[in-house]
Amino acid sequence: MNAASVESILSAASIETITTVEDPRLDAYARLTDVQLRSKLEPERGMLIAESAKVIGRAMNAGLPALSLLVGEDQLAKEAALIARFHERYPDAPVLTAPNRELEHLTGFALTRGALATFRRPPLPDARTLLAQARRVAVLEDITNHTNVGAIFRNAAGLGMDAVFVTPGCYDPFYRRAVRVSMGTVFQVPWTRIGCDVEGRAAHGNVARTGGWTHTGIPLLREAGFSVAALALANDSIPLDDPVLRTEERLAMVLGTEGEGLSPATIAAADYTVRIPMSNGVDSLNVAAASAVAFWQLR
Repeated sequence: MNAASVESILSAASIETITTVEDPRLDAYARLTDVQLRSKLEPERGMLIAESAKVIGRAMNAGLPALSLLVGEDQLAKEAALIARFHERYPDAPVLTAPNRELEHLTGFALTRGALATFRRPPLPDARTLLAQARRVAVLEDITNHTNVGAIFRNAAGLGMDAVFVTPGCYDPFYRRAVRVSMGTVFQVPWTRIGCDVEGRAAHGNVARTGGWTHTGIPLLREAGFSVAALALANDSIPLDDPVLRTEERLAMVLGTEGEGLSPATIAAADYTVRIPMSNGVDSLNVAAASAVAFWQLR
């Protein structure tokens, strides 16, 4: 793209320059907490942040409504193609810029990924609808690490999972770090929440690890024709390459948090307890790595 084309794009986008870090249009990027962005009671009215042209592009491809795009001044030319596409798709959403030094002061880090954008969170789909259209799904039980959540979504997208379900105690896949680590695949892989907390309420935040989701979640999976495989170290576990798993027409793989693993209630309710055969005295893998192995083997 030549200099004249870049200049034409930037002029057409009517880029607005922020002159003070106190500008309220920057609130979503720095001064609002992720809980406020999530809007726990009404998640469909909340916001999420996407970082980098690739992630922002995937959010756009998924049809998410955009609120604004933020690009550092020294990144404007580099991100001209993104700015053009964003402005064409969302003519009423402002394209903002500010000196990189000010943005780094505001956000706490340099905009090394070039751009940030805020989008409205999409409403989560109905669990039964996702299950009706799927053959292989993953269930993330109370995984409390945003990096692992994002990495698992990237694995699910790349290795052919039809959908991902997260329990009430699992960290939010639309959290900023999870979105970034997933490289935007959280906008590509259909996902929703499954189960409820121990008091029977719908849960959008984090609850104590109890396995309470199994009371409604496991019956929902079985109602849709799924067998349930719990990835866990147990005396009666079968290896991941056991042929019986390949014969299952519909299979839900349940992955647990680091350290404690799956809850006893989940293991007891599963049709299979499955382990990844290991060598050299290593008993297990990081949950994100384990998900990649399991998704590949059972796809």
